[in-house]
Amino acid sequence: MRYGYFDDKNREYVIDRPDTPSPWVNYLGSPDYGAIISNNASGYSFAKSGANGRILRYIFNNFDQPGRYLYIRDNESKDYWSASWQPVGKDLNSYKSKCRHGMGYTCMTANYDGVTSRALYYVPLGKSYEVWGLSITNDSAHTRSLTLSGYAEPLFDTYTDPEERMEQELSELKNYWYEKLDHLKVSTPSPEFNTMLNTWNAYNCFMTFIWSRAASFIYCGLRNGYGYRDTVQDIQGIIHLAPEMAAEKLRFMLSAQVSNGGGLPLVKFTHNPGHEDTPDDASYRQETGHPAYRADDALWLFPTVYKYIAETGDMEFLNEVIPFADKDEASVYEHLKRAAAFSFAHLGPHGMPAGLYADWNDCLRLGANGESSFVAMQFYYAMTVLKQFAEYTKDTEYIKYLEEKQEETGNTIQKLCWDQDRFIRGYTEAGKRIGASGDPEANLWLNPQSWSVISGLASVEQADTALTNVYERLNTEYGALLMDPPYHADAFDGALAVIYNQGTKENSGIFSQSQGWLVLAEALRGHGERAFRYFMENAPAAWNDQAEIRRLEPYCYGQFTEGRASEHQGRSHVHWLTGTASTMMVGCVEGILGLRPDLTGITLAPSIPKDWAHLEIQKDFRGKHLHIIIENPDRRESGYRKLILNGRELNGNHIPASLLENENEICLML
Repeated sequence: MRYGYFDDKNREYVIDRPDTPSPWVNYLGSPDYGAIISNNASGYSFAKSGANGRILRYIFNNFDQPGRYLYIRDNESKDYWSASWQPVGKDLNSYKSKCRHGMGYTCMTANYDGVTSRALYYVPLGKSYEVWGLSITNDSAHTRSLTLSGYAEPLFDTYTDPEERMEQELSELKNYWYEKLDHLKVSTPSPEFNTMLNTWNAYNCFMTFIWSRAASFIYCGLRNGYGYRDTVQDIQGIIHLAPEMAAEKLRFMLSAQVSNGGGLPLVKFTHNPGHEDTPDDASYRQETGHPAYRADDALWLFPTVYKYIAETGDMEFLNEVIPFADKDEASVYEHLKRAAAFSFAHLGPHGMPAGLYADWNDCLRLGANGESSFVAMQFYYAMTVLKQFAEYTKDTEYIKYLEEKQEETGNTIQKLCWDQDRFIRGYTEAGKRIGASGDPEANLWLNPQSWSVISGLASVEQADTALTNVYERLNTEYGALLMDPPYHADAFDGALAVIYNQGTKENSGIFSQSQGWLVLAEALRGHGERAFRYFMENAPAAWNDQAEIRRLEPYCYGQFTEGRASEHQGRSHVHWLTGTASTMMVGCVEGILGLRPDLTGITLAPSIPKDWAHLEIQKDFRGKHLHIIIENPDRRESGYRKLILNGRELNGNHIPASLLENENEICLML
């Protein structure tokens, strides 16, 4: 069932049927003043913190109330209604409305009983208040006497010249967002891919980047800080669109790295670099509720720092001196070396990184000395990145050290974790293998298969075998399961996912963030058909006409979708603020489109459906503009025949940054 449509020209999602399966919302404002508004004008506002700075009240339930309500009353007939369908809820046969969610604003128009209303909600750029604007048009043939009133806790002051000022502020707001989003524009045969990449995935990335997990209709503001792994990954989604913003947040997160190399599991909004307690201190554990380090937190710095430097060419970023969370300061390069040292200092009995409190999967507790294959693959990848940075800094002895350690780590993973046609998930502290082919439950896990490819660890044969196993065993029409079969009767003590119903969340649900890694892995192997299929299975826009199944907004990603073991297969949960936004962006940009910046330039290696005969990309890169045309006359999934830059054929599919002009015409022939 369809409840709305994409207006790509105006970068709006238009809801023309207001009785949506759940509240479909938009974000307004900035970190100083934020607001969330649904298609029926519910929601809340807050200053800086959704927990401690709440301005408007909201009840977190399915009733979607209260909110920012504007009432209209006919003084003659005594009839009344609202500028949004709810809270009055007039019969939809007589009440017609459209809600337009745009970039930082929401506009609702309604027509009832010969009266048209237009309600506009936004937070002006750089301001710490929100604006409500209501205009009324009498479409009937007789004079109307109306009373207009508003409801909220509290109400605000009024503008003296509202129409002109609101028009100017709305224009400023649109220009602000359009300028950022226009740094990458694509035109492909897929309207779903176009609208997600050009507008909604990008906007979703910014909202997640700005608000982390602090405020939504699910998160009530109780996480009063930034999760380390979440935030460092979120940065990846906007690097190509707003590198300056990315760098600022990256510096902040580096300052939340402890001097021992680990990351603070929760970085407080009041973070004070150089003066913070750590998980080694009882005071930190008591204040934050995080009892120990996580195995993967600091490892996310490696892909994020690399992506930033590759996108911008800012190699000097490695030399910037940034304080640690608790004490001391060091260059970014030294921060990364300490992150690696933290993993080297916390190895399990088999020589792989120890599980500590948890890895990416908080519901999989392998034990402090358990070992995660996922983290081991991240660590393997981290050493690849660090070797490149060591070469730049001419850290010769350290390069030799990394080469030895990476080979040793790779051999260990291969020996202990490859099991016939899959990589296992790891070992518990007691030595039990998790994710082995003979296990009665949870014998195939998604992330080790995708990350074996992303990390560069898997051989070609292993990569293709593992990915085929995922496709045949884990894939559904709504995406790939996180693992299968679900835990039920054979869960070990650390398999906390067993508390969830089978087919939900980490217990064999479709965890959406992992889909982006799967898209990227398939694309890295040149499997364009599968990469795009996984995109479409998880893309909100692809479910616009069956929105009653997914239930969430068809323009933003969710955290997870219920899998085939659930009676509600296909239903999605936890909107907007999810790492899915950044992983899907990276999977689509670096994977499907094949735009892969590196330290010396950019490689073009698209992995696309065979029926994509032609696509165009407009990309800003290191202060230059790239107009890229990809031609696919032989209907291939990947590969290339020739690459032409400004009329000159290059040798290979890599473009050195030194050859780029201010404006560049590029043609890649598959």
